[in-house]
Amino acid sequence: MSEDHGRLPWYDPAELDPARRAVYDEITGGARAGGPRAFSLTDPAGRLEGPFNAMLTAPEVGHALQRLGAAIRYETALPARWREIAVLTVAAVRRSDFEWHAHERVGRQAGLTEEELAALRAGGGCESFDPAERIVREAAHALLTGRTLDDDLFARARDALGLPRLYELVVLVGYYETLALSLAAFRTPLPEGADPIFEQPQRGTPPFLHRGLE
Repeated sequence: MSEDHGRLPWYDPAELDPARRAVYDEITGGARAGGPRAFSLTDPAGRLEGPFNAMLTAPEVGHALQRLGAAIRYETALPARWREIAVLTVAAVRRSDFEWHAHERVGRQAGLTEEELAALRAGGGCESFDPAERIVREAAHALLTGRTLDDDLFARARDALGLPRLYELVVLVGYYETLALSLAAFRTPLPEGADPIFEQPQRGTPPFLHRGLE
């Protein structure tokens, strides 16, 4: 019998039905499993950590969501630093402990310095970012706090990033915001031994509505 993991069952891989097993195998055996990992996808018993466990709850949706995540992570034209600047901006604005826990490590692998990570965690950019990276951070922050890009920012982002990569950035922000919402709604805990990163809003104020630092 699966134990609880936050508000959801923590699905034991030995007890999965075929639909859930297919999603589990896609997550643990797909592109995420290749190469060095910045964080573990599973606990020592093989149960999925973070937002991935929730994807087993409704496997049809979980399959589509994990496939979108794999495409965003491994199949876009976004440079690794751009991608991680955007993901960490989502984590900071939404106060998502797990997203920061995971992607701080990925960010280091992508070349982000401790100073740059500290600036993103505080809700801002860093002087060492190049002009395109500053646009990535600004656009991600605007999407999260204002829900759109005004005409000036859209034009600057389109010119700096190119329209295809701007589209990928918008989808990336939406995907990681979806994960942050899932983590908050289902009270998904951090992996054992990991410490909380952010001060959380009072209960009753959904973390996804927390606007973060302007």
